[in-house]
Amino acid sequence: MRERVGVLLAIVVMTAVGYAVFPGHTYLQSDTQIYVPMLERLWDPAVLQRDFIVERPHMGLTVYDEVAVASRRLTGLGFREVLTAQQLLFRALGLMGVFLIVNSFGLGRRMSLLATSIFALGATVWGPTVLTIEYEPIPRAFSLALLLFAVGLEARGWPLAAGTAAAAAFLYHTTTAFPFWVCYCLLVVWPAERSVWRHRLLGLVPLLVVAAVLGVLFLVQPDRAHSLPRFEQLAPWWEQVVRLRSPYVWVSLWFPRWYWHYGILAAICAAAFWRVRKAAPADLRVFLAGLPLLGLLSLPFSYWLLEINKSALAPQIQPLRAVLFITAVAMLLSSVAGIRAAQAGRRLEGFLWFAVAFSIPTAHAIQDIFLPNFRDPLLLRCALLVASLSVGAVLVVWGEAASRRWRTPAWAALILVSFFLYPGFGKVVNYPAPRTTDLEDLSRWARSSTPTEAVFLFPDAGRDLYPGIFRATALRAVYVDWKSGGQANYQEDSAALWHERWQALMAPRFKPGDTRRYAARGIDFVVLRSANRLRDEEPVHENPAFAVYATR
Repeated sequence: MRERVGVLLAIVVMTAVGYAVFPGHTYLQSDTQIYVPMLERLWDPAVLQRDFIVERPHMGLTVYDEVAVASRRLTGLGFREVLTAQQLLFRALGLMGVFLIVNSFGLGRRMSLLATSIFALGATVWGPTVLTIEYEPIPRAFSLALLLFAVGLEARGWPLAAGTAAAAAFLYHTTTAFPFWVCYCLLVVWPAERSVWRHRLLGLVPLLVVAAVLGVLFLVQPDRAHSLPRFEQLAPWWEQVVRLRSPYVWVSLWFPRWYWHYGILAAICAAAFWRVRKAAPADLRVFLAGLPLLGLLSLPFSYWLLEINKSALAPQIQPLRAVLFITAVAMLLSSVAGIRAAQAGRRLEGFLWFAVAFSIPTAHAIQDIFLPNFRDPLLLRCALLVASLSVGAVLVVWGEAASRRWRTPAWAALILVSFFLYPGFGKVVNYPAPRTTDLEDLSRWARSSTPTEAVFLFPDAGRDLYPGIFRATALRAVYVDWKSGGQANYQEDSAALWHERWQALMAPRFKPGDTRRYAARGIDFVVLRSANRLRDEEPVHENPAFAVYATR
């Protein structure tokens, strides 16, 4: 019992430190700029009435919105608070799943927690721009954490519990959970004793239940038609819009180094799997081999679906996101292989495996750890960091195996210090600085001093993200901004509307002019950076960063 409490406490500490320090967290820096306005509109239909991104929500096939709204009603807290609480809970469940996976190799409690702490450092997944530890409280983050938890439960021989966790992941984000169910179905049909087959078949029951739940929720939701997958072909103009706004869904637009990146990571997965396969439970082997393989297959499948068949389904489901499992499994298996090698006295091999695992979180800082630019000034820092942590990990494993007196403080110190060394010594910065006080001041003014139905435009923002932050905090419509263009992936009419507005008002280089042309489009206020403030017109609101002008 004490050991279980100790494991839970360690997971809680890793979750808290990982959230507060590294890899950290963000809010309204990425996809929450889209989800939060949709949630706010569900909560209060009076707000954002003239903003096109909330008119066509794509949350009909997820319980993300129902859980968020229900949590706000029950607690009386805001969406930020209830989403953050879920983010912490699911991160902890994801790390618990990693612990269960590693522990099933028979490494012992402390060594399993060591490998879990390495995974908790997170990694950037190049190409589809996703993460192994998501910074924001979005459906994909919750689903991935539940999926890891499900794999851990299956590794321990609990298929019904694993199926329940994976079914919950399916409820939050279907496409993220899909690879798990492909692997699980292989387990169900795998030749085995009849009793084992029936036992595994129970794991499919939760999936059938949640499919029914999603069907009911879909029928009772407003505007549910916007959530349906679109199976038609991309029109040529629609294809050009998606290429402009979402180049990451096109394999042909990837940088060539990314192919080498995933080729090397896949080779690492294969080598590490071969090295530790005999110690893994039979069920776990299917996932450790199947998930990276599905990630590799997602590349030709996406190319065929999108670039040959021109299917509108591809930008919606984005199958390329499955390459995430190549990075995740490479990081996990490298840690396991490093621990097993060090335990067996093969310290050099252990160091090399640990070096791979500790290198993966630095790829965001130095562009690509496997194909580095040796002129990058961060490379030396990251190399020293990785080498130091790898040596420390080998010493900790050796100390644990030799029952040295210092093994417990050394083990605890290594786990904790890594979260601080990456942003401190390694200078690994995962995301831009949070929004400024001037933007917060602008949002407060808009919320208190402008009509609820007011529409704002930021014509000199370009591709910056602050208009989306304004939309979510001020609860005022933004006529067009770069982030809202992501909706072009889901609906043809959204793509047409966004592209026309973007090309008319944002794509051309900003030139101060007559604000009446904005009024003709239904725009009520124009927000300019202070450097572009108008000389012959008084702003209705101004702070050191922004000047606001009424168009009427």
